[in-house]
Amino acid sequence: MVFTVYEDSDQVFAALAAGASGYLLKRTPPHKLVDSLLELRDGGSPMSASIARKLVATFQPAPTPQEMPGELSPREHDVLAALAKGLLYKEIAGQLGISVHTVRQHIHRIYQKLHVQNRTEALNKFFDR
Repeated sequence: MVFTVYEDSDQVFAALAAGASGYLLKRTPPHKLVDSLLELRDGGSPMSASIARKLVATFQPAPTPQEMPGELSPREHDVLAALAKGLLYKEIAGQLGISVHTVRQHIHRIYQKLHVQNRTEALNKFFDR
């Protein structure tokens, strides 16, 4: 079983392809870790919820155009492009001439429109289109 901080798809799939029977993130609570080790011993394949979602998503059909996430506004495109460059919220705010609070609002709307939970998922989903 893999116990790591890394949750990007490439590392998850490489670990599973190499023979891992489970994949837990280090933020897993201690009681859940113990339960997962017992599950593994009993032949199960314990996984953190976000990892299981990634795995399930690979077997689901690609969305049709009418199922695609909401379109991003031009400003949201600018914020996402800045995120792709690795800029911090403060740097994005300075570059775009907006407040850090406004950057957070844009990012929140981007995550909602793309149906993602973090920066990596947003960038992967948007640029894989």
